[in-house]
Amino acid sequence: MADNWIVEKEWPELILERLEDAGVARITLNRPEKRNALNEPLVAAFFESLDIIRADREIKAVITRGAGKVYSAGLDLHFLRGISNAGLLDWDRPTPTIQLAEALRGFPRIMIAQVHGYCLGGALGIMNCHDLVFAADDAQFGMPEILRGSFGQLVTSTLMHGSIPMKKVTLMQLVGKNISGEEADRWGVISQSMPLAELEDTVTEIARDIGSRHLAPLEHSKITVQMGRDLSMSQAIQLDQLVGQRLRRAMDPLGDVESYLESQKGGPNLKYKRPDVD
Repeated sequence: MADNWIVEKEWPELILERLEDAGVARITLNRPEKRNALNEPLVAAFFESLDIIRADREIKAVITRGAGKVYSAGLDLHFLRGISNAGLLDWDRPTPTIQLAEALRGFPRIMIAQVHGYCLGGALGIMNCHDLVFAADDAQFGMPEILRGSFGQLVTSTLMHGSIPMKKVTLMQLVGKNISGEEADRWGVISQSMPLAELEDTVTEIARDIGSRHLAPLEHSKITVQMGRDLSMSQAIQLDQLVGQRLRRAMDPLGDVESYLESQKGGPNLKYKRPDVD
């Protein structure tokens, strides 16, 4: 199936597109001359694009990517210096990039990062808050903060709260050596790596598949993952029960058992669609 991407809105620093008839949106960081470093206008455009997506219940999956040769080199240091020069921030007023990271964790769509080239510093922290991450084998992930006198705010916490061994996290943090997409896959930093030539088509296909599904179970699955990982096992199980009850107010997961089972005979049938999904 040919991919027809339609531009929904374009800012100088970011482009929002929609894949026609697929339930998929795509956000492109568009500062290639600055290696898509995150600055205030880009972050503001990112938030605005999320508001546009939120209003469209047909969109189920959102891809983020970088224009040009890299995903993102991290925070624009001039932007970061401006924040630092403003003095100490109140603890309940996080920086714009921290707000963006939290927004992505809780955003009621499936967020998919498509990473090529470099993904460094604050951009790595933002990437960690996506639900799925696919990267080129030769992509480069790293934390250059220690080398310039910082410690990796956002990146460290988002890595530590994943399934990555602490010694691997501190290797990235203290040594400042990049790891490749293949290494990131082995460590569990990302979902999967693949040759660069296959990256965009693979991500689009996965997003299209997710976009064909019912929104309610996707949203509720994200709730249990993103909230559940911050809880004890007992609390996470209780959360599952609460979310299950909430899901049943949106749809009946067991309303079409017979046709589902019939479609699965002989193995999974990925073409099966619930009757309440267009």
